[in-house]
Amino acid sequence: MRIVEFASTDALLREDVKTLGALVGEILAEQRGDAFLGEVEALRRSAIRRREAGAPVDELAAALAGIELSQASDLVRAFATYFQAVNLAERVHRIRRRRDYERSGAGAQPGSLRDVLASLAGQGVSAEEVLELLPRLRIEPVFTAHPTEAVRRALLEKERQIVACLVDDIDRGLTPAERRADRERIRLALTASWQTAEAPAAKPSVADEFEHVGFYLSEVLYKVLPVFHEAFDEALRENYGIGDTPSKGMPSGDTLPPLLGFGTWVGGDMDGNPNVGADTIVASLVGQRGLVLAAYRRDLAALGELLSQSLHRVAVDAAVLERLEDYRKRLPLAAARLRPRHADMPYRNLLALMIERIDLTVKEAPGGYEDAAGFLADIEAIEASLLGNGGEHAGLFAVRRLRRRAQCFGFHLATLDLRQDSAVHDAALAAVFDDPQWAQRSPSERAGRLHGIVDGSVETPAVEPEPAAAVLAVFRAVAELRPRFGARAFGPYIISMSRSAADALAVLALARVAKCTDDAGEVPLDVAPLFETVDDLAAAPDTLEALFADPLYRAHLAARGNRQMVMLGYSDSAKDGGIVASRWALQQTQIALTRLAHDSGIRIAFFHGRGGSISRGGGKTERAVIAAPRGSVDGTLRLTEQGEVIHRKYGIRAIALRNLEQTTGAVLRATLRPRPPEPREAGWRKIAAQLAADARTHYRALVHEHPDFPAYFRAATPIDVIERLRIGSRPAKRASGGGAPGIGSLRAIPWVFAWAQNRCGLTAWYGVGTALRTALDTHGRDALAEMARDWPFFGTLVDDVEMVLAKSDPAIFERYSRLAGELHATMHPGIAEEFERTRDAVLAIKGENDLLAHDRRLRQSIRLRNPYVDPISLLQVDLLARWREAGSPDDERLRALVATVNGIAAGIQNTG
Repeated sequence: MRIVEFASTDALLREDVKTLGALVGEILAEQRGDAFLGEVEALRRSAIRRREAGAPVDELAAALAGIELSQASDLVRAFATYFQAVNLAERVHRIRRRRDYERSGAGAQPGSLRDVLASLAGQGVSAEEVLELLPRLRIEPVFTAHPTEAVRRALLEKERQIVACLVDDIDRGLTPAERRADRERIRLALTASWQTAEAPAAKPSVADEFEHVGFYLSEVLYKVLPVFHEAFDEALRENYGIGDTPSKGMPSGDTLPPLLGFGTWVGGDMDGNPNVGADTIVASLVGQRGLVLAAYRRDLAALGELLSQSLHRVAVDAAVLERLEDYRKRLPLAAARLRPRHADMPYRNLLALMIERIDLTVKEAPGGYEDAAGFLADIEAIEASLLGNGGEHAGLFAVRRLRRRAQCFGFHLATLDLRQDSAVHDAALAAVFDDPQWAQRSPSERAGRLHGIVDGSVETPAVEPEPAAAVLAVFRAVAELRPRFGARAFGPYIISMSRSAADALAVLALARVAKCTDDAGEVPLDVAPLFETVDDLAAAPDTLEALFADPLYRAHLAARGNRQMVMLGYSDSAKDGGIVASRWALQQTQIALTRLAHDSGIRIAFFHGRGGSISRGGGKTERAVIAAPRGSVDGTLRLTEQGEVIHRKYGIRAIALRNLEQTTGAVLRATLRPRPPEPREAGWRKIAAQLAADARTHYRALVHEHPDFPAYFRAATPIDVIERLRIGSRPAKRASGGGAPGIGSLRAIPWVFAWAQNRCGLTAWYGVGTALRTALDTHGRDALAEMARDWPFFGTLVDDVEMVLAKSDPAIFERYSRLAGELHATMHPGIAEEFERTRDAVLAIKGENDLLAHDRRLRQSIRLRNPYVDPISLLQVDLLARWREAGSPDDERLRALVATVNGIAAGIQNTG
């Protein structure tokens, strides 16, 4: 029996995994007894034997059949606790590898800002080119609520404690006593995690989702942001001799503008969620302000301890002294509390009064800051005074960090995007126009009537129609909240299921009805159509061309800086036509819209609606940016971050920094030195277009056209359990949807989640094998191998499909398929054949005998988890059969099934 083999560079990872695994064993024995630990170990050995020695899956399944429900939940939790330990060890090892690389003298780590800027300088990119790009360079991750994310904040805090202990001894520099103390802290966190339920007893509210996302924004990214800018500054200085940090002989000031921004959908994503509306918009903005002001208060208190400079020792700028005197007069009660012994410490006194102003701002009381600009001005005055009076090494560094945070986070923390389905707008407009047939009218007729509201020539009803009340309340909330929280508090208004120019004009019209306009009489929102299906993506250029030709919409764009945001839907397009058709449609749409924007004098900013899994646009962001069409990036990347991806990418500060560096570096490369024109690409595109057509045909024939598929899907996946999970505020299904019953209305997230749970991964590869086999027969292996090697678009697609194939398990999926009874015999063979066809085609193109032959770390990671995931999967099959036979009650069987869902998700590290 083989065991997982670690490379010599991963020796410390092996030690961490061994240490944590032993701790988990000790905790299981302590909490559930030695017999229970023995059962866990027996199952693990059986799973390893099945994997490594080729034992039949039936042997492992038999050991789990009919297990007691209480025992089932504990077994799942035991395996999940091990996943938690391995996941954390691997993440900390990423930090270790970066440290090792930087100490090795081998140069900058690949993908880091130092590496990218050195490479660009070597390619002839001038300092002038870099400086010209910086003002428009913008990286903006947008955090969404995700109905497959189950990590509670209480567990996040415990994970952070474990990570801190692992990082303490990352290079084995602790003494034995210190190591023992850390081991006990890890034991405490793991034991407390074992005793904490994975998910709350009640379905989370929007407020709970806000708390979850707020953890990453305020506890991780708030800390990381200035470190990111410092890394960028160092890379600029090293490669171009320019930088933001003041120093003799170097430019200073605003050389490096704010490069990062963060957005959120929590509280603003109304699409299909009846729990979101005007009230949650208010609550989210208030909550975000509270989080960031509390963070500023902590920083100001720390600076007050640090900046103890005395006037009789060093000069202080008049601007600081004048501010101090002004605040003494404005805040006499707070000024009276200043200590007399600090009378000659102007920085400390000013910072104390700034804290008072922050407190008043929280209360929205007189004396508080009107906006973030006033707060930032205070920080900048202190920064300038330190710089001019010998304070470069006496506190300037900390002040500059706070300035960076204030520039990025303002008083809003993250921009709140608003999203609603176009059908909801149509229903509201039908009420406004008193026209029940509104939604059935042609786009051109609707656009013509909407013009009357937008230009003011048509009066709107004096009495607000009840069916439109909730929609109009949102726009009124924007009008009321924008002066209170600032223009940056709101992101774009996204229109789901956009299909025509009328859908964008509908937003402007509804805003006018609600009197949501700024001082200039303009609607103060970016309108962002979201194109989601393959057909809608194909029609997007016509939609945008009609909008750009519309004088009223063009006037709106002029007021918004002639910048149009377009959101691209990865999830629903893949659910609609399969991964190849989706990726190809997205590529073609970006090319066409980039060309249209150039010809129209409008700057397009693409907003990528990526999910966590490969079939929803997941994967490595860095590779996706490089694979994007030339000219489509243009210094900007806005993308959604969802579910387990947030936890994996932003749960640990050092990894969050690494991800932000890699993403920014990719945007710099794609913008400043995109791939040169490739003569072979015209031929490749013809092959890709045919691949997309063939794959889509085969995919849709099963998913959308086979009459038995909906019933098979519901039987062969745990979708009925997923729909009852209490881990998201949004329903699993849309209120309406086309396509086959049970498929068309189902959201893409639970659709993908269900196929990940049963270890099939169908959503990421079905149809791909048929299309690739045809292309191989037509064009030959060498042609497709060349495409995969030299064309990032195709190479990334093949790699992504390969990863899902490697994580899939056909033998375990077959056990799920048997749950479908007679449908198993008719449906399973075709799916199994397509899996083998896809696997064989990918291996042929790559010239390999095994999946992931060139990705040792991922292969190792999967092998570490399989002995623990496999038993949970087989246990889930057994429990599904028992639960459904009993009529799917809400009882202990369901709770045990929910535990298996969470356990499998933790093990395979992919949900929706």
